[in-house]
Amino acid sequence: MKIKRQKQAKKTISFYKYNFSFREPFQILIDGTFCQAALKNKIQIKEQLPKYLMGEVQLCTTSCALKELELLGKQLYGAKLILQRFQVRKCPHLKDPVCASDCLLSMLQETNPQHYFIATQDHTLTSGLKQIPGVPLLYIILNTVVLDKPSSASLQRVQDVQLGALVSPSQQQSISSLKEEQGLGRTDGDKRGRKRKRKQSNPNPLSCLKKKKKKGGPTAPLKKTEDGEKKKRSRHKRRRTEATDNKTM
Repeated sequence: MKIKRQKQAKKTISFYKYNFSFREPFQILIDGTFCQAALKNKIQIKEQLPKYLMGEVQLCTTSCALKELELLGKQLYGAKLILQRFQVRKCPHLKDPVCASDCLLSMLQETNPQHYFIATQDHTLTSGLKQIPGVPLLYIILNTVVLDKPSSASLQRVQDVQLGALVSPSQQQSISSLKEEQGLGRTDGDKRGRKRKRKQSNPNPLSCLKKKKKKGGPTAPLKKTEDGEKKKRSRHKRRRTEATDNKTM
C-alpha cells in the first residue's frame, strides 16, 4: 500500500507541476486541525511531508489559524505548539482575525497564484478548496498523510486550456515576454506613428568597376593586313601556276 500511495502522490505532483507551474520548495499552508490529527497519530510533519512529496517544502500558517487555537483553549495546546514552529504568512486579517478556514480561502484567491498546498482536516474547508482550480489538498487518514487527487475544477481548467478556451497564467506570461522580445507588443497606433528607418545601402561594387575596352578595336587593322598578305600570296601563287603552264605548252 505504501508503494502504491507513493506512486499516486508522484503522479498528482507531476500533474500540478506541468499544468499549474508548481515548483520546489512546495509551500504548505497548515491549520490547527491538521496539527491536532498529526499529534494524535504520532506523525512528524517536518520529517514525513518532504519524504512523501519527494522534494523540499516550506511549512507555513497564518496568524488567524494561530489565533483560533488560542481561543479554543487547553484542548488544542499541543497543536498550537506545533503550529507555532512554522512560518507565519501575512493575511489581510491582522486587525480583525477570522476563522482559519476563511483565512486560508482568502489566501488562495481565485487561482492560487502563490501555489500553496493546503493541509487540513476541516471538511467545510476542503469542500470550498475543491471549487478552486490548482489547489493540492493534504489530509491524514489511517495514520498516514495522503495527497488528494486533483479536483474536478482542476481537471476542467486543464481541459479548457487544452481546447484553447482558456490560457493559463504561466502561458500568458510567457506569451507576453515573447511578444516584448519580438517587438510585437505595440498597438496599431504606435505602428502607424513610427516609420521604419531605411538602412543606408552601399553602392553596387559592380557599378564601380572600370569599363573594359572592346577587343575588336585595336586588332581590326591587323586583320586587314593579314587579309592583304594572304591575297598577295594567293596572287603570287597564281602567277607561278600560269608560268608553268606556258612552259609546258
